[in-house]
Amino acid sequence: MTQTKTDDLNVLSQDTLITPEQLKSKLPLDGNALDTIREARIAIKRILQREDQRLFVIVGPCSIHDLDAALDYARRLKELSDRVADTLYLVMRVYFEKPRTTVGWKGFINDPFMDDSFNIEVGLHRGRKLLLDLLELGMPTSTEALDPVSPQYLQDIIAWSAIGARTTESQTHREMASGLSSVVGFKNGTDGGLDVAINALQSVTAPHRFLGINHQGEVAVIHTRGNRYAHIVLRGGGGKINYEARNVIDCESRLINAGITPNIMIDCSHANSNKDYSRQPIVMADAANQIIEGNQSIIGFMVESNINEGNQAIPDNRDDLKYGVSVTDACVSFETTEKMLLDLRDKVRTLLPGRTTPRPSVTDDELSAQAG
Repeated sequence: MTQTKTDDLNVLSQDTLITPEQLKSKLPLDGNALDTIREARIAIKRILQREDQRLFVIVGPCSIHDLDAALDYARRLKELSDRVADTLYLVMRVYFEKPRTTVGWKGFINDPFMDDSFNIEVGLHRGRKLLLDLLELGMPTSTEALDPVSPQYLQDIIAWSAIGARTTESQTHREMASGLSSVVGFKNGTDGGLDVAINALQSVTAPHRFLGINHQGEVAVIHTRGNRYAHIVLRGGGGKINYEARNVIDCESRLINAGITPNIMIDCSHANSNKDYSRQPIVMADAANQIIEGNQSIIGFMVESNINEGNQAIPDNRDDLKYGVSVTDACVSFETTEKMLLDLRDKVRTLLPGRTTPRPSVTDDELSAQAG
């Protein structure tokens, strides 16, 4: 009797990966890095709860591809962070995974050598080492939680995580986010609509059970308690911006009516800048003026920034890469970043202590009754 093969028909090979536990043993979180991540998570949560009146800003390269340049950027950002610390809490973007619309470079973890060799184990080692180095500098870290497995390797050293516009609607990512130890920002959908992000915020606070891996690399059923510290990120979409006052007021109202405290981050890039990196200062200035005019719901910003402005294609010869220039989305220069953040600090410094928290108009009991 002939046996027909029915599985792995399109799988060429499988490579066993180091376990999360093994990687953390090789690159442990301790010392100043441990203090930085602990303090960063507390600070961001206090901002969301309005116990800390500062704004927090997720700022840094669209993606990490050069570890030396990333450390160079971090040192500059730490110096700037200290200068604005009375008003702004800065967290560095350290994005290792990039969603692709079709194909392309998937980021440092997947392809650290940028040559389609996909040495993921090297990517995980070097990525974790960089995050620890940044924390040792006193620079809090953020990333996009894209692959549902990689958080087991890195989440202990992340202060803030993004769920991107392409994955906010994904049940897998909502479940994963419910178990993340960091604060989570859900971006609105790629069409600019708010529904998927609001649904995600309602989902992420609830307990979930789903398949994943444990610290020993074994397949496991993951049980989560739900993540109370999540908020929306407005990034525009569908050819439209959504950072202006009318958009923010609409978002605030819809969050309140859904029983969600309206904590709103403004993404200065992506569709909000019409994919023109040089417009990011305009977006930030507009949102800052909203705070001056009495807005209570904007609690943070996101900025795509690098040492040098613009972006570049990945050349065949990696030695031809321009230093400190993005290989994915175009970024503003550090000089522009510095001016943006100093201007923001000067505009809102005296106003933030007087802000109050907009409260949901629907209680948890009322929401339960409506759902039932």
